Amino acid sequence: MPYELYYWPGIQGRGEFVRLVLEEAGASYIDMAREPNAEAALVAFLERTDLVHPSFAPPFLKVGHVVIGQTAAILLYLGDRHDLAPSDAARRLWVHQIQLTIADLVGEAHDTHHPLGGDLYYEEQKPEASRRAKWFRKERIQKYLDWFETILARNPDGDSHLVGDALSYADLSLFQVLEGLLYAFPKTTKALLAESPRVSALRMTVAQRPRIRAYLDSDRRLKFNEQGIFRHYPELDG
Repeated sequence: MPYELYYWPGIQGRGEFVRLVLEEAGASYIDMAREPNAEAALVAFLERTDLVHPSFAPPFLKVGHVVIGQTAAILLYLGDRHDLAPSDAARRLWVHQIQLTIADLVGEAHDTHHPLGGDLYYEEQKPEASRRAKWFRKERIQKYLDWFETILARNPDGDSHLVGDALSYADLSLFQVLEGLLYAFPKTTKALLAESPRVSALRMTVAQRPRIRAYLDSDRRLKFNEQGIFRHYPELDG
């Protein structure tokens, strides 16, 4: 039975972290955001009253009768099931910790264009967005990249992966974040990646994995746009 992935149609968003894992695993899945009447079906699912464990918001993954919400929880489940997480408990927890930190970075990236809240259009909060984006560019991206660079350097099994000597879902998620930052803040991110050789190498390694390369070149990979988490407003890139 294929997985069913639910997310908002037309954007990569947090659902893309799940898609990358499913694609790398070669898993059979239905991307419900590409199905007819996708948004209506998603809303209807969220409003179901028969679910004992309802999800707060997408993405969520339906596995038979089980529904898993929250990106990090979905990846924790898929990582164990598809050999994209270490086998020992300590390292599995470490991958999960990295994923939660990536989630923090994703939230901060979103808040550069919506610092006052999602109920307002970007145009209604441009001064605040400019201030928030400047801080994010000058302080936060560098701090996160330094942390990832340190993790790679301290990995006792080599600096090709964040954890251990094999690909994990955290590597895939870091790749997605970097692609998003390169779209939203191309000038800033290119300059910072030039000073983060291990992170840059990991990005290129993930991009060249056969299944990921095939996915990136396919029409299944939605393009970044100004409706998603990572948005390119030139004035915010300094």
